[in-house]
Amino acid sequence: MCIAVFLWQAHPLYPFLLLLNRDEYHSRPSKPVGWWEGGEILGGKDELSGGTWLGCNRDGKIAFITNVREVKSSPQAKTRGDLTLRFLESNKNPKEYAEELSKEADQYNGFNLILADISSKSMVYLTNRPKPENLIVMEVTPGMHVLSNASLDSPWPKAQRLGHGFKDFLEKYGEAELPTEEMVEILMTSTIKDDESMLPGIYPSEREYQLSSIFVETDTPLGRYGTRSTSALSVKSSGEVNFYERYLDKDQWKEHTMSCQIKKMEEHGRFNSVQ
Repeated sequence: MCIAVFLWQAHPLYPFLLLLNRDEYHSRPSKPVGWWEGGEILGGKDELSGGTWLGCNRDGKIAFITNVREVKSSPQAKTRGDLTLRFLESNKNPKEYAEELSKEADQYNGFNLILADISSKSMVYLTNRPKPENLIVMEVTPGMHVLSNASLDSPWPKAQRLGHGFKDFLEKYGEAELPTEEMVEILMTSTIKDDESMLPGIYPSEREYQLSSIFVETDTPLGRYGTRSTSALSVKSSGEVNFYERYLDKDQWKEHTMSCQIKKMEEHGRFNSVQ
């Protein structure tokens, strides 16, 4: 499923800042954040289907995806994790890639996709729901946004809780550097669940109740399911990228941070992240 909160072009130090929980079956094989073959793409890897839920590259492109919660899905659909990877591998900007994707959006189960190019200050949101054949493409405005398993900024209770907590940190620290690891610990590990009356009503209520917390941990007929990793991806106005990840490895929580420098910003120097 996944849930993410992010800040876009609204902070003097951070053109982009993201916190994201990846929810998945514990049995699904995956690799933690690392450099992909070729050394240009940094992200986790779904070893079953080969894609990624979140990644960036040295050119300053970022992509992440969440599933849309829906009753029916097609087992023959293409893997959604490939949508992020293809963008990071391409030479297209977000809008050009969205135009290309519109021709095949109906071949995937429901998705929410965020594509960003830090160097050109461009970000778009794409979804193939409610109608699979009609890809919706929207430019993302500067500010804070929350993405769960409905459309961008849908007021699901857990999305609202995450958004309020994120705003509290922004107000506390103002224009100063943000403590991303502390934000992960406080915001992304919350197991508070919704009252049954607040659930979306898409799945059976017991299942939705277990999925209604920011941090998910539950048993299902198909095995253990829940939050497998939490990522904090920050881009500073200098072009420095820091990718912190806390991830589950054989029932043990581990953490690491990887960093790089955006090439174009390295060549042209610092820029002002706030319009």
